[in-house]
Amino acid sequence: MYNNSIRTVLNNSNGEYEEKRSRFLSWVFPVSSEEEVFSHLQVLKKKYYDARHHCYAYIIEGETEIQRFSDDGEPSGTAGLPILETIKKKGLTNVLVVVVRYFGGILLGASGLVRAYGKAAAAGIDNAQTVIRKLCYKTYIHLDYTLYGKIRNYFETNNLHICDTNFTSDVEVVLVIEEEKKEHFHKDVTEITGGKAEVVFDQKVYAYFDEQGNYLKQ
Repeated sequence: MYNNSIRTVLNNSNGEYEEKRSRFLSWVFPVSSEEEVFSHLQVLKKKYYDARHHCYAYIIEGETEIQRFSDDGEPSGTAGLPILETIKKKGLTNVLVVVVRYFGGILLGASGLVRAYGKAAAAGIDNAQTVIRKLCYKTYIHLDYTLYGKIRNYFETNNLHICDTNFTSDVEVVLVIEEEKKEHFHKDVTEITGGKAEVVFDQKVYAYFDEQGNYLKQ
């Protein structure tokens, strides 16, 4: 089931962890489909063809949430699963984490592998920018210049997220409004402008916010 709000990562990142001369290189990718997952895996397997293992896990939201992982030759449950558990612990969705291992000649044992893959995954995620993705309305407001100061003050006071402002015969403000705030927003704008502003809630878009609620992009 699709969620109106999820916690994910904004951009790719990477990390590294070393355990008894084995190197664990991790990559984190924002993904929205399994096709994207397989594309990233193909690139990494080609680039790091000489690595012994390419283990991974991902969670993707959809009509039903998809969770998958691979140990890629490591003992069952010692690689992909701890990567998956790290993603869950961080509360992330629509994320792929891949950990490539270069064997250092010393066996780590099951507990050592679980620890190493989990720490490598966490190192990559900790270097990523985590964001909140929310379903919003792209919203257009048209109003007279005389009302612009009032409405801008309202936006700033309520930490609303302006995408663009166009000054022509009137003022057009473009912003994103979270779905659950739509009705309250419309009521406030109507009261502030005495019903003289035109408010159009256009298409729904996914917008990204930082952990403090500041608008980043759509």
